[in-house]
Amino acid sequence: MADLTSSYMGLKLRSPLIAGSSGLTNSLKNIEELDRQGIGAIVLKSLFEEQIRHEAHSVLNHQESPAYPEAYDYIKTYTEINAVDKYLNLIREAKNRVSVPIIASINCFSSGSWTDFATQLQEAGADAIELNIFILPSDPFRSGEENEKKYFEIVNDVLKKVNVPVAVKLSWYFSGLAKTFTQLSWTGIKGMVLFNRFYSPDIDLDELDVAPAFVFSDPAELHMPLRWIAMLSDKLHCDIAGSTGVYNGESVLKLLLAGAKAVQVASVLYKYGISRVASINNEINTWLDEKGYKSINDIIGKLSYHRAENPAAYERMQFMKYYSGIE
Repeated sequence: MADLTSSYMGLKLRSPLIAGSSGLTNSLKNIEELDRQGIGAIVLKSLFEEQIRHEAHSVLNHQESPAYPEAYDYIKTYTEINAVDKYLNLIREAKNRVSVPIIASINCFSSGSWTDFATQLQEAGADAIELNIFILPSDPFRSGEENEKKYFEIVNDVLKKVNVPVAVKLSWYFSGLAKTFTQLSWTGIKGMVLFNRFYSPDIDLDELDVAPAFVFSDPAELHMPLRWIAMLSDKLHCDIAGSTGVYNGESVLKLLLAGAKAVQVASVLYKYGISRVASINNEINTWLDEKGYKSINDIIGKLSYHRAENPAAYERMQFMKYYSGIE
């Protein structure tokens, strides 16, 4: 069988498959089962910046009278149930029970004093930290440059506090995506996860209320990270992990060929169970054996933009061919 071991952010993985941050990675039972099924690393369920701020007695940007009282109540209740110290204990327990790398995750939108908490994640034993930065560019009075500045502030603040590898999980909501991601890769981060998924609203016609939509990813969403990983993997000064729309070994192989060093999964585990980890690893192994590859490293980046026989296929030429019928 082919060698599935790979390296991501300097962490040695027995498989390129990483369990992405989700409710499934908030349980020691699930963490142990993921380990048994052959996962390469595990990203714990995200702590929210608001939780950390609340524990420091500073909620909603230090406002004494929050603009949204219901938001304050929710944060207070959620924090009591999901206390920060429980998260630190989860890291310690996970490190004691499994041998694969444990990556702590923080969902955040600003820099500031909360970033001091990153040192506690490191001290608890986290092998790395993933910053899932959630800044929806919805403010018409804030420029793209102002939004992008926030990403750099958060990253630089955290990098000053810790020595473990730091990854940033990002969306595609950037006016100059390639330039911004390249500059972020120069900050000293060790990994970049493409892409995270913003909460998507829907409208409930029966209740006349706003409701969540698209909780899980769809296999068709794979093509967005595939394109950008292929185009950026040769340019970035850090490793890339693919995410979103990954449902089988074929999806993983495509992202690796595009240049990803690792691939995160979450929705597929909710829909089909944690046992899918072993199935996906088997599918990867079978394909590698059939193609005569000895190691997963033999294929990483083989079809990236700069190594592909026809790199223009990732850009406008293929678009023209598809829509205009040019053969």
